[in-house]
Amino acid sequence: MRAPEFWRHDGLMAAILSPLSAIWRHRTASRMRRTQPENVGVPVICIGNAVAGGAGKTPVAMSVADRLLMHGAKPHFLSRGYGGTTTETTLVDPSRHSASDVGDEPLLLARHAPTWVAQNRVAGARAAVSAGAEILVLDDGFQNPSLQKDISILVVDGGYGFGNRRVMPSGPLREYLDDAITRADAVAIIGADHHNIEQSLPNGKPVMAARFVPGVQDDDLSGQAVLAFAGIGRPEKFFETLSGMGCDLVATRAFADHHPYTSDEVMKLLEDAAAAGAIAVTTEKDAVRLPSEARDIVRTLSVTLEWRDEAALDRLLIPALSPALTTRA
Repeated sequence: MRAPEFWRHDGLMAAILSPLSAIWRHRTASRMRRTQPENVGVPVICIGNAVAGGAGKTPVAMSVADRLLMHGAKPHFLSRGYGGTTTETTLVDPSRHSASDVGDEPLLLARHAPTWVAQNRVAGARAAVSAGAEILVLDDGFQNPSLQKDISILVVDGGYGFGNRRVMPSGPLREYLDDAITRADAVAIIGADHHNIEQSLPNGKPVMAARFVPGVQDDDLSGQAVLAFAGIGRPEKFFETLSGMGCDLVATRAFADHHPYTSDEVMKLLEDAAAAGAIAVTTEKDAVRLPSEARDIVRTLSVTLEWRDEAALDRLLIPALSPALTTRA
């Protein structure tokens, strides 16, 4: 699904759909009030967002886990496994699971720490704890009240912000914005803040800024003719990254988020790239959804998240980090 263009700006369509938004908002708030969160005995760090679509949750989750690992903790990821067919609580094994099994994001997470896919978050959390998890990192789940959360980080795409600030379906918000911001222990703004998000937040709300940085192994792409394709929440972010690297974008192809590529689609992309004298380049998240035979012939751009102030991230994580290390001692 691609976010409709009218979600970016207020207008007639947003106004027409506003009664349905009131129903959505009421149901979300009711579910949050009715559910008693479960305490599974280890700290839980939730990485989520307020809008539908990509904001950068998974890269933030990976970066958080890397910081926890650096400090000596043993984090496990917990994901819903969107796009996968697995219904049982499953420990992701990249050597035998595909994106169609467990979803694309869990395959990326599993490169950093043990990753569990579970439709039932509590069941997944208990399985992870039984397997030795000292801290749980939830990739998404900000609007899921089933687990008691120790730290909640609200991720915002600086280039998109909160759109027209209306709740679905008249806007991109999953819930009333004030409710989301109130529950967040910190807000992570990814990329340049084009919508003055930081200035609009309540005084005292911790804000962390970060940006995507291409891997040094991809420096050779600068100056190259590139056909870029992506099926992520905001493909234009990927295209902007390549432009910023100095690539000559001869063509771009945007697909729906989590799009499962067919061999014919990839072959057509490669043919178009060859006809333009270009290299076909995609994201790491897209690469795990390519047919296996195509992964070695499509160039993948690797990116890392660079924080403006890593010490601020560490200070936020200390309340979750300390109990884990104390318990082990």
